[in-house]
Amino acid sequence: MDKVWLKSYPPGIPAEIDLSEYRSVAQLFESCVEEYGDRPAYENMGTTLSYRDVDRLSAAFAAYLQQALGLRQGDRVALMMPNLLQYPVALFGSLRAGMAVVNTNPLYTPRELRHQLSDSGARVIVILENFAHVLEEVIFDTPVEHAIVTSTGDMHRFPRSALINFAVRHVKKMVPRWDLEESIAFSDVLKIGKNLDLVPVELTHDDLAFLQYTGGTTGVSKGAMLTHGNMVANMLQSTAWIRAFTDETTREVIITALPLYHIFSLTANGLTYMNLGGLNRLITNPRDMPGFVKELKKHPFTAITGVNTLFNALLNTPGFDQVDFSQLRVTLGGGMAVQRRVAERWKEVTGCTLIEAYGLTETAPAACINPLDLPEYNGSIGLPIPSTECCIKNDAGKMLEIGEVGELCIRGPQVMKGYFNRPQETDRTIDADGWLHTGDIAKMDAQGYFYIVDRKKDMILVSGFNVYPNEIEEVVAAHPGVEEVGAVGEPDERSGEVVKIVVVRKDPSLTEEQLIAYSREHLTGYKVPKIVEFRDELPKTNVGKILRRELRSKPLNQS
Repeated sequence: MDKVWLKSYPPGIPAEIDLSEYRSVAQLFESCVEEYGDRPAYENMGTTLSYRDVDRLSAAFAAYLQQALGLRQGDRVALMMPNLLQYPVALFGSLRAGMAVVNTNPLYTPRELRHQLSDSGARVIVILENFAHVLEEVIFDTPVEHAIVTSTGDMHRFPRSALINFAVRHVKKMVPRWDLEESIAFSDVLKIGKNLDLVPVELTHDDLAFLQYTGGTTGVSKGAMLTHGNMVANMLQSTAWIRAFTDETTREVIITALPLYHIFSLTANGLTYMNLGGLNRLITNPRDMPGFVKELKKHPFTAITGVNTLFNALLNTPGFDQVDFSQLRVTLGGGMAVQRRVAERWKEVTGCTLIEAYGLTETAPAACINPLDLPEYNGSIGLPIPSTECCIKNDAGKMLEIGEVGELCIRGPQVMKGYFNRPQETDRTIDADGWLHTGDIAKMDAQGYFYIVDRKKDMILVSGFNVYPNEIEEVVAAHPGVEEVGAVGEPDERSGEVVKIVVVRKDPSLTEEQLIAYSREHLTGYKVPKIVEFRDELPKTNVGKILRRELRSKPLNQS
């Protein structure tokens, strides 16, 4: 196919990457340790681990898995914790031991946790004690044989560690009572493991690195099989993109507020900035916006990733405009559509353009990124990254021309192996020619930039006309009295569906009539919201995506 986007590539970005550079994520990590050694790698709550520290600690963790627990190459290890220093230790330890990591959302209900542990076949789970009571409910219905329990302060020196744990347990009362028979403390695992030998494991691009679960907001979540080759490819693709715009003499410091168990943060922050020799500053609780802003004020940083709702929340938090942005060069938005109003305010406050990127769990995740030197937000998801092909197809599978709207499809070395134990789902998602069908409605312009119109499943059908929630949200969000908005379809006898908006007000006096009148000025009649609902907050996923299904008053007929 004609890769028209290559003519829009900025200087220094290659059309292809060299996949042979690393055989596995484990080899990548060990190479970074060798190159960056004593540089700071992760910082959290005032404690910093160097690359060599993470090497030593992850080797102990890996040896424990191999020697004390007797795990075999390919066994699954579930990690269930927020952004703490324990996460990279357990992550790289598991991968170096030859295990496949099952990233697990700490906010899961017992039902969701039971499904993921059972579906993945996880033999071991590393869990923060705050969530151990949930595991206690389901562990006997799962394949889990060993529970390794950690406390928030475990990676800090005494007495700081004891003070943090006391505050979490007894002041904030964030640890419900739990009882897990024969569980072991994370700190004890490291003490035992440092006296055991790590046996090197031969890993290739074809070996499974992650079972990364996705789709939980629309049904039973599925495990995307991401190989070492997938992860290495996406890291190399992202690194090539960033290196074209950054000075190699600069020590990169990236704010990691999105959880590392989420694929966006895992690859963009955890792997790519590790490959750049950067420091990940881990934010454990980004929902505490005043605390988050206080953390940002401590030291300058060069990069930050996030989703639209996170950037919007920061902009609306007192004191954010007093943060030192003098070194900020990269702000990367993904996971959901970036709204123009948020992007424009971000540029005004920080002086840095909010760059939109696009990806999926199934693509490890990056597929398209905008040039990082954009002077301003352009409404596009960017250009396909090196070694990546994108096209637009209609429902019959035919490739469409420039400017035509259809389903975005992706092909490249970062595309998953398939869904674990779901061959039919895999065949529905990846066609015979290797194209992954994203379910996103999009178009491409003559320069090779792609634009998302909306999700197929979220599209609203009003009297036969397609209405895309993103467009409605973009318009309503521009009203000065609106802080956040979500748009969905509601059943209607006459038109099939009508547009409903759920709004969080910035101006308490804002009325339904004002919003409808405002919408009429900017939208065609059938797109104008017929239902307006005000709420104090919008339901969101753990990374801040708005859960549109929870905005609906009644279940919609699914086609």
